[in-house]
Amino acid sequence: MKLIKYFLIFAITFSFLTQEKISAQTDSPSEYTVEEILVTARKRTESIQDVPVAVSALSISQIERGNIQRVQDLEKLVPNVEMSDMAFAGGAISAGIRGLTFDDLEKKRDKVKSIGYWTPQIPKKYGGMGLSLIEFAQISGILGSSPIGLYLFNCQAPDAGNMEILIEYGTNYQKDKFLKPLLAGEIRSCFSMTEPDFAGSNPIYMGTSAIKKGDKYILNGNKWYTSSAEGSSFAIVMAITNPKDNNKYLRASQIIVPCDSKGFSLVRKIPVMGDEGEGYFSHSEISYDNVEVSEKNLLGDEGYGFKIAQSRLGPGRIHHCMRWIGICERSFDMMCKRAATRELSPGKYLGEKQLIQKMISERRVEISAAKLLVMDVANKIEKFGSKKSKVEISMIKFYCANVLKRVIDDAIQIYGGLGMSDDIILSHFYRHERAARIYDLSLIHISEPTRLGMIS
Repeated sequence: MKLIKYFLIFAITFSFLTQEKISAQTDSPSEYTVEEILVTARKRTESIQDVPVAVSALSISQIERGNIQRVQDLEKLVPNVEMSDMAFAGGAISAGIRGLTFDDLEKKRDKVKSIGYWTPQIPKKYGGMGLSLIEFAQISGILGSSPIGLYLFNCQAPDAGNMEILIEYGTNYQKDKFLKPLLAGEIRSCFSMTEPDFAGSNPIYMGTSAIKKGDKYILNGNKWYTSSAEGSSFAIVMAITNPKDNNKYLRASQIIVPCDSKGFSLVRKIPVMGDEGEGYFSHSEISYDNVEVSEKNLLGDEGYGFKIAQSRLGPGRIHHCMRWIGICERSFDMMCKRAATRELSPGKYLGEKQLIQKMISERRVEISAAKLLVMDVANKIEKFGSKKSKVEISMIKFYCANVLKRVIDDAIQIYGGLGMSDDIILSHFYRHERAARIYDLSLIHISEPTRLGMIS
């Protein structure tokens, strides 16, 4: 057991030290000395057998290093969520969290509002905390370890991205009707882009059309994997408005479609590896059948759909990657606990096996490397913008998605049969985060650094 503890002290200390370097690089002053970090790591490791499997979604020390005050209440805001705490019906999450109704979740959201942490990524002018990209990245890494963490703070996808583009491109009418209630958490929204009959890896190739007739647009087409559509008040839809434009990137527009519009139909919720989900925690197939909306619902200029989409994708990758890192950290903590406490025979622990130590060591280094890489890219985006950070954004897309895959997979391996079950949260992570290497196009972006490097 001593060998395991010394090894875990090294792994966790390395994690804290890399966090310290991030603080220095991002001009966010650390409140901890190296000695304090070492003491914290030792205490955490020495009490590892007393740590519950459900790791808290919020770490006070991590938030303090992000230079955010009044942190004492935060650990109470996000419950420890295990799959065994979720209610299932036919393989779907039917009521969110067992013992927690959606009304309970709304009460927790109200608590977040009351202490001033609501919409941390949104400018203060619009009622948010006004955090920089780097600051919010660190918060995403903490909240991301819980399936409901970002939701409680109203900074979850797709709402967060929709808020950002409505702030940047929305008219006064659109801000009053759609943005304000979205910022207040009174409604939810969705983003409708991917289509079942067209390759999602080629976003300019789509069939949904929006034909202008008088002062209205008439939309026809089918979308799927429209996340959180069930219960949403409106969708932002990518549709072809200018099919004959010589520039293929100026053919699509983004149009706001209220979900109660005639012809808007939620065809089905798509089961993800058997889990259909419900409400915010679901993905849907949507049919647009002669849906009429006012021209006032056009977001930005006609034909600027891809430009608007690109403006949300750069910072959005930072949010996604840090959320993945939060999942990695939680999975890593769980695998360490399992290795340190699982007896193979009386007095013989799983963590004494060199292969297990190798798995833990490699995953710790990869998580820390991914975190530093994402923070470096966030810093570059803030300084030079997304366009000049294309290579680096591609790097974090494929690298972090693959680190996520390896960490969750190794954690499941170390847990054995328990890891495959829904008794703990790892199977939930595996089921829903496998998509990371699809929707972030990791197989495409892995060639981008080489291609762009050769061009330059």
